[in-house]
Formats: sequence, C-alpha cells, structure tokens
Amino acid sequence: MTGFDFTKMQGLGNDFVVIDGITQSVALTPDLVRRIADRRFGIGCDQVLLVERPTRDDADFRYRIFNADGGEVEQCGNGARCFVEFVRARGLTTERDIRVETAGGIIVPHVQGDGEVSVDMGAPRFAADAVPFTGGSGGVTDVLDVDGTPVTVSVLSMGNPHAVQLVADVDAAPVRTQGPRIEAHARFPRRVNAGYMQVVDRANIRLRVWERGAGETLACGTGACAAVVAGIRRGVLDDVVRVHLPGGTLVVSWPGAGHPVTMTGPAAFVFDGHYAAGAAVAH
Repeated sequence: MTGFDFTKMQGLGNDFVVIDGITQSVALTPDLVRRIADRRFGIGCDQVLLVERPTRDDADFRYRIFNADGGEVEQCGNGARCFVEFVRARGLTTERDIRVETAGGIIVPHVQGDGEVSVDMGAPRFAADAVPFTGGSGGVTDVLDVDGTPVTVSVLSMGNPHAVQLVADVDAAPVRTQGPRIEAHARFPRRVNAGYMQVVDRANIRLRVWERGAGETLACGTGACAAVVAGIRRGVLDDVVRVHLPGGTLVVSWPGAGHPVTMTGPAAFVFDGHYAAGAAVAH
C-alpha cells in the first residue's frame, strides 16, 4: 500500500480519521492504526473509521471502527454521524436514510433538514452474554468489585459494552483513575466503556466516559445512549434526554424495552489529507 486519502472529522470533539475503502484499496493493521492515531507522530484521532462495501444484502455500506490502540470494535455513535456525512459529501450516496453494517449490528443514520444527524442505534441488550459480562444478572444494576471497593453499575450493550454509574458530581468523578480499572476488569472479557453520569433533572444529564482503547474522550455517542437507557431503567430519567458531554450536547431518546435508541447530534469536517510512508499531508 503506497498511501491513501483521508478526511479528519469530529463529532462534539470526538475525532476521527475517516478513510474511503471503496474507491481506494486500504489494508489497516493494528500497528498502522496506532501510527495514524498518534497525536504527535501521526494524524491524531480517537478512532479510525473505514468505509467499505457491505457484506450483506440489507445494508448500503459497511462501517469498521478501530480504536487508537489498534483494536477493532463493534460500534461508535459519534463516528456513525460522521460516517453518514462523509459518504454523502464524497458522492457515495445521495440518500438521507442509510442502512449501515457494523460489527455490532445494523444502524440507520438519518440526515435531518437542519444538518444534524439522527441515528437509530438499535435496541439495547441487557443479557450478560450479550455484553459480555461474566456473572452479570441482566438486571437494572450489578455490583462490581473494583480493587476491593464495591461499585454499583448498570451494564448493557449498545452494540458495544458499557458500565454506567451514577455520581453526585461528574467533575469530581474518578474517570481517569477508576475508569481504566473498570475497562480492564476481569468480568468484562472484551473490556468495557466506563460511564460516569450526573443527573441534573429528568431531562438532562452530565456525562464523562472512559472509552475502551481510547481513554477519556470529549464525547461518546454509544456512552450517551447507554447512560440514558441506564437512567430510564433506574427511574431517574424521562424518555428524551439532553446529554451534556465535555465536547457538547447530544439528544437521546428511548421509548423503553424492545425499542431502538435514537441519538441526534452534529458532525463536522476538519480537513482532508493524504497519508503515505508514515507521513500525513493536509490539503
């Protein structure tokens, strides 16, 4: 591979390198992803997103997500919004509703008239084997032993695994100290995203997320969805919630069990460039 064109994008400060794997040949390896994501020696990003042709008949595109540590993961909500803006801007589709194949299942982004993107993220899953979460109850909360301290968490899958806890003050939450411990906890065989949610009122929360393989990010779309679902199940939130993240605000709605979660927010282009022989050139 001699190199490839890329686009830098961001959704509420959660930043991505988006690569068109349809019109150009791109073979990503964990080492290459780590070099691309490096903020000093590479392009710099939280995740690398690869656009491909679908492998199934009921999808328009395949969407692959690689964390900054090189690992491929199942889902990324902020990335999904960037994905749909990217494929429309590059002329790969003119549709406003797009069915997208991910490792976590089919998602359906929709471009609204105001330019924001709504994404049908699918229904949350609570069964322990769907997360996966060893010894999980599938209930509203479980208790996790974190270095000898019991931590009450709501565990669920939004196509990727989440453990959400309620905190009194999100600014004082131990996101960067406890978050990595929860991410790598032995009860999560595929690791987990650790969310810290402060309930402001029934329609507003503040949220910080320690993301699996990326660390704390300015925004996490699936984390926002997981937090709202967790809060609704715990009886502290209504079914439409504004999620205030360090990078901005998302609107998340969930009618209840068996229904999909809908997430709405912005996506923005930053710059285009070409990556070759370990060097990125913006243009």
